[in-house]
Amino acid sequence: MSVIETGVTRLLGCDLPIVQAGMSWASSDSRLPLAVSNAGGLGVVAAGPMRLPDLDRTIGEVAAGTGRPYAVNLPLYRTAADEVIELLAARRIPVLIASQGGPRRYLRRFKDVGTICLHVVASEEHAAKAVDAGVDGLVVVGAEAGGHPPAGLVSTLVTVRAVTRRFPGVPVIASGGFADGAGLAAALALGCGAAQFGTRFLASDEANVHPSYKEAVLASGIGDTRTVGRGLGLIRVRANDFAERMLELESGGADLERRRAEFTAASLRTAAVDGDVAGGKVEMGQSAGLIDAVLPAARIVERLVEEYAAAIGRLPEVRSAAAPTPSR
Repeated sequence: MSVIETGVTRLLGCDLPIVQAGMSWASSDSRLPLAVSNAGGLGVVAAGPMRLPDLDRTIGEVAAGTGRPYAVNLPLYRTAADEVIELLAARRIPVLIASQGGPRRYLRRFKDVGTICLHVVASEEHAAKAVDAGVDGLVVVGAEAGGHPPAGLVSTLVTVRAVTRRFPGVPVIASGGFADGAGLAAALALGCGAAQFGTRFLASDEANVHPSYKEAVLASGIGDTRTVGRGLGLIRVRANDFAERMLELESGGADLERRRAEFTAASLRTAAVDGDVAGGKVEMGQSAGLIDAVLPAARIVERLVEEYAAAIGRLPEVRSAAAPTPSR
């Protein structure tokens, strides 16, 4: 197995600086996280949509299926988040990736059981608060990301670099816009220790989403996503009937409650589980336009490493310029 050692891989104990995003339904069973962790990356279970017994069973399956590190992503706004925190702490999960809330809510509980705590942020300001609270590392999300990009839509390139410059000793995982090994090389060049891949792993055999959702990823170009839900929780989704209705309401100045009704009438579950890619929330990043095939997750990890090696091999070396010839 290949190894690319960075500060993040040393922190997490994995071989490769490749993190599979915790993507709601897509990684709400054990198949995808297990495949990624066993391939040398960090597989992530998505706790967001799962009932407690299902989550407990899934963590048990992952723990039994790999001797390698894995993580659980917990959106802190979810129903019964405190009960989930207690479950995860009792399970002594290796890594927690928390999002959509403040880290002080959970840090002490997980520090007591030795869990590594990563916190998802989408701005330099939020990064500073998380670092001050004492997290072990950051997942920094830029505008290209699917799901929940930063409200200000500042690019990953700029957001990540601002954070790595301000906190040079903090382990950082870059997220948003990464689909291949060249992106991984770019993330490491920005000062990160890993890149997180979401949409790339949506198009995997093990992703727990409807085949129509995976087909929508493959059919997308880099300009085929939209950001909707301003004032309600911005999301990046595939352009479809739902997205166009939301954009019409937003551009037409519809009041918040009218927009909220349209926003909540559609769901991610409708798209991911039922396959309604016209009327549901088909969350994906701009990197969908860089993805050309549905592959086994282990092969995706392998390809990322191959592409990374090729990318750094193409970089020109710094050479000393030849001294100018003296004029006569």
